[in-house]
Formats: sequence, structure tokens, C-alpha cells
Amino acid sequence: MPITSRTFGRLTAGLALAGAALLGPAAATGSADTATPSPSSTAKEAGPTEAGTSFRTAAFFRQGQEATAQASTGDYLYWVFPADTGQRPTVAATVTLPDAALRHGSSAWRIDVYDGLRRRQACMYGMQNRVAATDTATVQLSCTLRPVRAAADTWSDDPLPGSYFVRLTVTGLPEEDLGQPFSARLTATSLDKGGAYATDGSLSVPLVPGASTPETVEARAPEDGWSGGWWSDRWIWTAAGGVLAALAGIGGYVLTRGSGRPGRVPPTA
Repeated sequence: MPITSRTFGRLTAGLALAGAALLGPAAATGSADTATPSPSSTAKEAGPTEAGTSFRTAAFFRQGQEATAQASTGDYLYWVFPADTGQRPTVAATVTLPDAALRHGSSAWRIDVYDGLRRRQACMYGMQNRVAATDTATVQLSCTLRPVRAAADTWSDDPLPGSYFVRLTVTGLPEEDLGQPFSARLTATSLDKGGAYATDGSLSVPLVPGASTPETVEARAPEDGWSGGWWSDRWIWTAAGGVLAALAGIGGYVLTRGSGRPGRVPPTA
């Protein structure tokens, strides 16, 4: 049966609606900086009130919590939090400095983020280093990591699911100011980047220290657990691409087949 313009219009409208329905959720989950923050980034719950002094003693907190600590200038402070596939974590720290009358000059502060293998992770953007003048009361630092991937080549240093260590310390100040008290507040939040950073492979277990015991892995998991299974929003894009390809095929067929045999030409014997 020939496809008339009216039939083609109905097919086009139906396929367009189907494509919009499929693309809607994918666009919402795959947008870059307009993506909705994960639920953990909307609240600042109470976290640990002390920090560790090494990787082994790092204080654990989850995204959305606020970790605090009191320490002496010159100490190294360590925290650790979990990050899962598709998340792009941002670590923010606020350092409250000693009274200006007690200081003898400016000070430089720095935060570093390491993954579960203790590989230092580069910041996409943020103020990872800052110098505080003598009369400055607080210093704010931040580091936005690259999105966490489900898997990566062994030679790469791409962020992978698991624990992420944060280290805060002063990197430069007058010697007379060593040992003065200061306080720090730390938070970690994430944007959900969706299946754009999912891969066909996945880690057998997240990069969590002590991952040889399942209890440790679960204890250090995000509130909603580690992601897993075959599903990601890449399937939505695949289905939407199939619908659009079918629509393009029907349109091309209608445009190229012509109007058929003219009515004035008699059929051949």
C-alpha cells in the first residue's frame, strides 16, 4: 500500500513523540553543568569532628556531610569519602586562621585529593592553593575532580569508584607561626554525569582500602550503595538513536519513491 503524505505525517508525529519521550530523560541526566546535584549534595549533615594524620587514620565521611577539625598549624589533616561511577566530586575546605595579632606573615594553604590507590588526582578547576595575608581571617579552597569512570586502562590515572582521600595542610608560613591553632571545615558534593562515563567493563570491587573484606567495602559505600549491573542511561540514547534512524529512513523513502504510475498511462499487458 503506498504511503500517502497524510500517513507519513502521522508516522512522523508518532516517531517524533517517541523520540522526545526517550530523549527527555537522557538529556536531563546527561547535561553537563546544569545537571541536578546528587541528593548527598543538598544537605550538610554532621560529620566527623576530628581528622586523621595519615592515609591510614583518615576520618571517614560521606558526601553531603560536613567534616570539621581543630589542629595546629603545620599538621597534615586527612579525610576520606566515597565516590561512585558517573559522579563528578567537588571538595571544598574552609580554614579559619589564628588571630591576626598572633601571626608574623602570610601563609599558603593547599588541598590534595587521592584515589583509593593513593594516586593524586588532578583538579579540573578550583582554587587548590591559596595564600592568606596576615590580616586574612579565613581561606577557602576547592578542587573539582574529573568524572568517575566505571573502569579504565591500567596505565591511566582516571578516577575510579572507591575511596577518595583529602589532605589539607599549610605549605608555607613564618617559622614563628608553626604550632598555632586553626580550625577547618570540609565538604564533598557531586554532580551526576550519568552514563556518559560508563564503560563496558567494571571493577570487581571499588578501590577501597581493605577491600579484601566485603564488610569494609560496604561500610565505606555511599548511602545508596555502589552502582552495578548492566543498566545505564546510554541505553536511552541508543533507543532514541534507533527511533530517529527509523524516522530518517521513512522520510528518505517517501521523498525518493516518487508519486507512482501516472493515471493516464494504461497498464502494460
